[in-house]
Amino acid sequence: MIKTRGLTKRYGALTAVDGLDLDVREGDVYGFLGANGSGKTTTVRMLLGLVLATSGDIEVDGEVMPGAAARVLPRVGALVEGPAAYGHLSGRTNLMLLDASGGGSSRSTRKRRVGEALERVGLSAVGRRPVRAYSLGMRQRLGLAAALLREPRLLVLDEPTNGLDPQGIREIRELLLALNARGTTVFLSSHLLAEVEQLCTRVGVLDRGRLVMQDELATVRAPTGRVVVRTPDADQVAGVIGRGVVHRDSDVVVVDGLDAPTLNAELVKAGLRVSELGPERRTLEQVVLEAAERAGSTGVLR
Repeated sequence: MIKTRGLTKRYGALTAVDGLDLDVREGDVYGFLGANGSGKTTTVRMLLGLVLATSGDIEVDGEVMPGAAARVLPRVGALVEGPAAYGHLSGRTNLMLLDASGGGSSRSTRKRRVGEALERVGLSAVGRRPVRAYSLGMRQRLGLAAALLREPRLLVLDEPTNGLDPQGIREIRELLLALNARGTTVFLSSHLLAEVEQLCTRVGVLDRGRLVMQDELATVRAPTGRVVVRTPDADQVAGVIGRGVVHRDSDVVVVDGLDAPTLNAELVKAGLRVSELGPERRTLEQVVLEAAERAGSTGVLR
C-alpha cells in the first residue's frame, strides 16, 4: 500500500529524512514511531505529495507519487499537522464544502455522507456549532471526519489523538480498528507508544530521519525465552534459583535457563509465594529504545 525506496529530504545542510525504505502492506495498521523532530511529519507530507523529496521513490496504492496524485489522493484519507477549517463556519458546513470541492456527488448524497462522518467521530451533537468554538480534541475529530468522507482505502494520520482525553482516544482507537476490519489500511504516525501498542499490527521506528526498525509488532514483542516471577519473597526466590537470575528488584525476579513449569515446581517445593509467573515479553518502549540505542541515538520517546 505504501512503499518507499531511498526516500530522502534535505533542507540545505539538514537531512530531515535519510534513505527511508517503508513497506506498508495492504490491511496493515502500521505505527510510524519516532521522537518529535525525527522526521515523521516530513515523511507523511512527502507520501501525500505535499513536499517534494530530494531523492528516492514513493509508491502509494500501487502508483508512483507525486505524479499520480490526482488518481491516488481520492482513495486516501489524511490528517496531517492538525485539521484546517473555517472557524466562522460550522463543522458540518466545513465538511460539506470539502466534499463539494472534490466533485462527483449530489448535494443529497453529500449531506448523508457528512452526517455519517460526523456520527462516526462523535460530533453529531455539535456539527452545527462554529468550529472556532471547538476544543482542540473536537478539531481533531473534525479532521478525522474529513479524512473519512470518501471511504478511503488508505488512512494516513499524523498524531490523530492529539488533544483528546482518554475516552476520546479509546473511541478513535475503536473506530480505526473497525475501519481496518472493513479493509482500510491505516498508517499512523505517533509518539504515543502505549496507544500504538494497543492498535498496530506492524511498526517502523524513525530515528533522526533514519528507519532503524520495521517489523511485525507480534515479532518484536515475542517471548524472550526468559521467565518473569512476581513474588513478595524475591530474595528467597533468587537464592533458590541461583545463577539463573538475570534481574531482580523489590518484587520481580527474571530468570534465564529454566522453563516456566520447571521453575514453578521448584518454587512450590521450596514453599515460596508467587503472585505471577510467565514468559518475559519486551514492551514496545523497550523495543523502540533498543532500536534507537543501536543507531546511536540519544533521543527519547514518551
